[in-house]
Amino acid sequence: MSDFYSRTSPLSEFDRLQREMASLFNGFPSSIRSGRPDATFPYVNIGATDDSIEIVAFAPGLNAAEFDVSIDKGLLTIAGERKPAWPHVSGDTRDDVRTYAQERFSGAFRRVIELPQNADPDKVQARYTNGCLSITVGKREASKPRAITVQ
Repeated sequence: MSDFYSRTSPLSEFDRLQREMASLFNGFPSSIRSGRPDATFPYVNIGATDDSIEIVAFAPGLNAAEFDVSIDKGLLTIAGERKPAWPHVSGDTRDDVRTYAQERFSGAFRRVIELPQNADPDKVQARYTNGCLSITVGKREASKPRAITVQ
């Protein structure tokens, strides 16, 4: 171990404190929005271009008609319900299957994403392909950067 990160360095102490806090709050949600299992489904990536805000929600196992996407007061809401994989396997009802572990989320979900002030709620497109819901929200014209000629 280097002298920089020795047992007596402030970084070492901070690391120890962080581990203690993590063990103290083990099992508690790390933020208010992730308090329920459905609060983190679907996972999302959010980015921006000069002209739009781009959101991709990863939600395999759904049909496009099962999504409820809306914008109200600067909040984009993605909601729906994913049906459980059990007890239906290949269309057959399987009452004899006992679940020992289940990592795939099923049930109702709702994600709320706060959009920037320059988002234009009248310029929204959404498409669902290969398990990914892609949402494009255009930006208002006044918010786009423009060059100003100095005279």
